[in-house]
Amino acid sequence: MTKATETLLTFFAVSAVYFALYAGVIPTSDKIHSEILPYLPWWALVSFGAYALGTLGWGVYTFKDKEGKYKELLVQIDEAKDFYKKKGVSLD
Repeated sequence: MTKATETLLTFFAVSAVYFALYAGVIPTSDKIHSEILPYLPWWALVSFGAYALGTLGWGVYTFKDKEGKYKELLVQIDEAKDFYKKKGVSLD
């Protein structure tokens, strides 16, 4: 099973449980149904965004610590510049 399939399956399962709770198929107290469930998707979206930005920021912060990958990227940038100069594209 691919990572995308696992992610979609997990998202579908969590969504099914959420909609069952919201529709009242799974009984909950009135306080949970009226004060928690309506805000749960926004909380999940904000949490995912914070996680994604944190992961991205940490990757940028620690990029130069991966010396081999850093040098490989610089070589690829130089190769791309040479390729486009041969094709007559000005990059400066």
